[in-house]
Amino acid sequence: MKGFKNFLMRGDVIVVAVGLVVALAFSGLITAFTTNIINPIVSSFQGGKSLGLGVQLGAGNNPKTFVDFGSFISAIIYFVIFIAVVYFLIVVPYKHVQARRGQVVFGDPAPVKTCPYCLSSDLPAAASKCKYCGTDQPSTSPAAV
Repeated sequence: MKGFKNFLMRGDVIVVAVGLVVALAFSGLITAFTTNIINPIVSSFQGGKSLGLGVQLGAGNNPKTFVDFGSFISAIIYFVIFIAVVYFLIVVPYKHVQARRGQVVFGDPAPVKTCPYCLSSDLPAAASKCKYCGTDQPSTSPAAV
């Protein structure tokens, strides 16, 4: 039980939990925006008293056989807005906090090289021996990496 308590009290778990709560709150806000503002705008392009922007496949005015492109467009808009909110309100501040702590998160991957003997392609660029076959690696100059 002590290990579980230590896991829960780590700072990263708390940050993720708070981020999820904030994301869920923004999810409701964005759903209301797309439902009440975007959907009527997209549906207005169809005109008349139709079901929305789309194609009727079966009997007229049957919502079960209506392919609604307007709802799909709204879902795409919702997704883009939601991901932008998560990125700018959770990921960017988290990167800054971790940078102050000296940790790089969501950064570029470390440079790697390929072993010329066993062809493993995930060796660190500064490795002097291959971790798989144990052969000495040719030294690379800093300008070549």
